[in-house]
Amino acid sequence: MVEELVTRIVASVSSITDDYEIILVNDASPDNSWTEIEKQCDLNPKVKGLNLSRNFGQHYAITAGLTYAKGEWIVVMDCDLQDRPEEIPNLYAKAHEGYDSVLAQRIQRSHGWFKRLGSKWFYKVFSYLTETKQDASVANFGIYNRKVIDAVLSMGDAMRYFPTQIQWVGFKKAYLPIQHGERAEGKSTYNLSRLFRLAFDTIISFSDKPMRLMVQMGLLVTLISFIVGIVFIVRYCLGLIEVMGFASLIISLWLLGGIVISLIGVVGIYLGKLFEKAKERPTFIVNNKRNID
Repeated sequence: MVEELVTRIVASVSSITDDYEIILVNDASPDNSWTEIEKQCDLNPKVKGLNLSRNFGQHYAITAGLTYAKGEWIVVMDCDLQDRPEEIPNLYAKAHEGYDSVLAQRIQRSHGWFKRLGSKWFYKVFSYLTETKQDASVANFGIYNRKVIDAVLSMGDAMRYFPTQIQWVGFKKAYLPIQHGERAEGKSTYNLSRLFRLAFDTIISFSDKPMRLMVQMGLLVTLISFIVGIVFIVRYCLGLIEVMGFASLIISLWLLGGIVISLIGVVGIYLGKLFEKAKERPTFIVNNKRNID
């Protein structure tokens, strides 16, 4: 698959310019991907390889590739050939209409209807919680100006999620409808559990909205507790409560419960921010390089 990927990229990019580089990042793939990458690096000096020390995850591997990329315009794409290299000239042409980023918008995804429907609703919730515009039809595939990539790399977030980072940094964007290709081989490593874990980490990294929602929930519970308290006081005064101490117990539980939830939310907001700043781990570690100084 690596050979076909490189061949198709070279054919597409050569129609634009002869001054290009192809950076292939192996995120500790269990197959022989790194051997295939080394072979392509030996055959073509414009092909460069990065072999990470372990599996850091797709978006950390993207960060690794972007760190070593030198071009004025940079294309980010997956290696499974669902992102069709033949679309690169179209993305480049669209970018030269005055855009800093052109994101590929898949008009027909090569996935089942259940996954497409779930993805659509997931991204609606995801957009709300991260406070960024997210589209289920848009992934990593796109072409980006150097200043956009520099802005993404300047972000000190420990959690990396490329589509959200692109939306967060801003700049002038366009969307280009493309055909979504079939996976060349294998299957996606993103199972349901891994997708939820990625979503949770990204939401926590990019927004404190879940914490603010918790604070709002605590305030709502506190308000309801006051209303319930008034109701029970009135019922007590009218002699409608026969069990002594019941009203004070219920009022205390509701009131204290709301206050505790609010306080946990406020503390969580600051603790979460401090926790992210305290960790200064590298986002990736390179084990081997080919054709890269």
